[in-house]
Amino acid sequence: MTSVRVADNPPLDSANVLADGGGSSLPPALRLQILTTEHWSLLSTRSLSWSEAFSRATMFLSVLSGAVVALALVAQATDFDEGFVSFALLVLPVVLFVGVATFMRLVAINREDVGWVVGMNLLRHAYLRAAPELRPYFVSGAGDDESAIMATFGATPGPGSFAHELVTTPGMLAVVDGVIAGILVGIIALQAGLGTPIAIGSALVTALLTVVLLLVYQYRGVVRPRGRRRTQFPERPAKV
Repeated sequence: MTSVRVADNPPLDSANVLADGGGSSLPPALRLQILTTEHWSLLSTRSLSWSEAFSRATMFLSVLSGAVVALALVAQATDFDEGFVSFALLVLPVVLFVGVATFMRLVAINREDVGWVVGMNLLRHAYLRAAPELRPYFVSGAGDDESAIMATFGATPGPGSFAHELVTTPGMLAVVDGVIAGILVGIIALQAGLGTPIAIGSALVTALLTVVLLLVYQYRGVVRPRGRRRTQFPERPAKV
């Protein structure tokens, strides 16, 4: 799935995008129909992206739940002996791989979702240039700068946007992946005979480092490009 490069579109030079400003043969009603069709197309594409995101997150949590149940059954059968450790060292890396792969795909979906939101914001901008008196009735953004994008997402731009990414589905999976990585490293440390305190410390450090690295990846893939994109129609603050 590829993102829409809305930043390369030429600026609108007409005060009314539905009026005939350049000798075009298209009537205003047909122009409005084209904009409306594109709006529904972007909305449908965004819905498909979110459907994939939910499916992938559900798949990962199902794999994790199955692994936990399997580990519990093996632990009961082996009384946490070497057989349990071997089984855990075989299962947990697979679960961690699925978790990291799911996280990376969700980050990509969120990055694509920004493109769809920008496209719909530009269409709202066109609607409002045709009927500016309707602005009080629009609660979503009508521009392609970060403040307008975050308004459509229901969040605030700036430092608060990082906290918003933390509570999204990829942010939640980053924490789960960190816990799995920490448990895996702790088991390996115990098997290496490093002692319980060192094993616990290694597990905590690994979990924290994994979460930080994944969140940085998410920031570099979604947050930073969103704030650095070239804008055509920045959202103008409402006059008080």
